[in-house]
Amino acid sequence: MKSEYIGNTDLLKLQMVAFFSSRTIASEFVLPCYDWATSLDKTETCVVSGFQSPIEKDVLHFLLEKDVPVILVLGRCLYKLVPPELKTALDKGRLLIISISSSPRQSKETATQRNKYVVDMVDHVCFGSISETSSLYSLYLYARDGGKDVVMLGNKHK
Repeated sequence: MKSEYIGNTDLLKLQMVAFFSSRTIASEFVLPCYDWATSLDKTETCVVSGFQSPIEKDVLHFLLEKDVPVILVLGRCLYKLVPPELKTALDKGRLLIISISSSPRQSKETATQRNKYVVDMVDHVCFGSISETSSLYSLYLYARDGGKDVVMLGNKHK
């Protein structure tokens, strides 16, 4: 798998934590995700995700507002034009965008590849909320069984 980059590759040297949350999330698990994102210090850690689900997008917004370093991993080809909401972070050196696919659109397959790629590059994985029926549940097992430090903000799994 060939990766392409836009942004500050020095972010790859920082301590990294992945963040994932299901597309559908119970309302009682939303606030813990927001609290987690706003509690991060901009010098403490770099957050890595695809930032695709609504909660992941909200978390990205909070992280960008606080200047927390972010690595956005795409399950598609790189942007031809960087979205305006990412431009400031990119210009400040607080963002790295990685593409792991040459496909013009993300598919379920490339999203799964992207998520495993993210888990493989970090030591810590934070899940906002997942259920056993979620497509992220297999990723949770992959991370846990791969020896990653896994934190669940919402519902708890063993």
